[in-house]
Amino acid sequence: MPPGQRHPTMADVAERAGVSTSTVSRTLRGLSTVSPEVRARVERAARELNFAVSRHAASLVTGRTCSVAVLVPTLSSWFVGAALSGLALVLRAAGMELTVYVIPGMAERTAFFERLPARRNADALLVFSFDLTEEETARLDGLGMPVVYVSQHVDGRPSVYVDDVAGALRGTRHLLNLGHRRIAYVRTVGTGGFSFSSQERLVGYRQALTEAGLPLDDDLVVATPAGDKRGAAEAVGRLLGLREPPTAVFAEQDEVAVAVIWTLRATRVEVPGQVSVVGFDDQPVAQWFDLTTVAQSPSAIGREAGEMALSLVNDPGGDRERHVVLPTHVIPRTTTAPPPAARIAPEELPQLPLG
Repeated sequence: MPPGQRHPTMADVAERAGVSTSTVSRTLRGLSTVSPEVRARVERAARELNFAVSRHAASLVTGRTCSVAVLVPTLSSWFVGAALSGLALVLRAAGMELTVYVIPGMAERTAFFERLPARRNADALLVFSFDLTEEETARLDGLGMPVVYVSQHVDGRPSVYVDDVAGALRGTRHLLNLGHRRIAYVRTVGTGGFSFSSQERLVGYRQALTEAGLPLDDDLVVATPAGDKRGAAEAVGRLLGLREPPTAVFAEQDEVAVAVIWTLRATRVEVPGQVSVVGFDDQPVAQWFDLTTVAQSPSAIGREAGEMALSLVNDPGGDRERHVVLPTHVIPRTTTAPPPAARIAPEELPQLPLG
């Protein structure tokens, strides 16, 4: 708008359309008491004047902000970015806006739960991958709006997630079915709010070994900081230094798996000739490295979470304990193969179901 020119008002729209301001208000709020002919005149006048109803004014009438808030630990995560993209599609189709609160550290987390800004600025809140304390969960329960938990299961609250235990179980079974019996697991630390998935995937890995009758060897479970190439190299070094090194590695995330592959190949260890590698997620980097991985769809998770939030906004008495569990599946690529023949005899290779 040019300097000095005032913003158009509802009265300006009413004058141009030849109706009352109350008719303009009813029309722009979408009420059905306005005839199609009058609605067309009012909407045309509003467009010509570049007039828009402020969300604050509309919320005073409807009690809604037409906005959904999201609480995330980071914006740099592939998972968060893809899930938000799926969520945004659903909200855009419903005429809703998206407000994102990023709380990467304890200071921001403390400030958020002290102020709870989403209480005033949104109709629903989606919480991505946070291990909340009982006090924090209780604070969110008291918001007076739907709260949907994303990429995590929370008892008694609506949640959308994948079964990380089942996914890791399938990924480990894939290696077992190829004949591997020394299977390492590389987990992440400092995951910025994603420890729920980290814990569940480790459970699935151990469950697969147990059902195969193999002992759980703590030396085969190593940790690396998320996104730390040097840390991944140190983790691989610990595995290669064992008296009986692994013939396969299951990495908690694709990024970690790629770092493991890079380290192995840099030390002249053939992948998959000597060591097979499996990741988890099916990020774009997995396709570039032709990485065998356990695939999930964060965009589908975002869409499901958005649909659940909208249904609860439109039906406050709806099911507040609903859980949506999305599937995972193994995508075999060229980073996995049977172990070196000298290590495993064919008769020792019972096949396990992947499902």
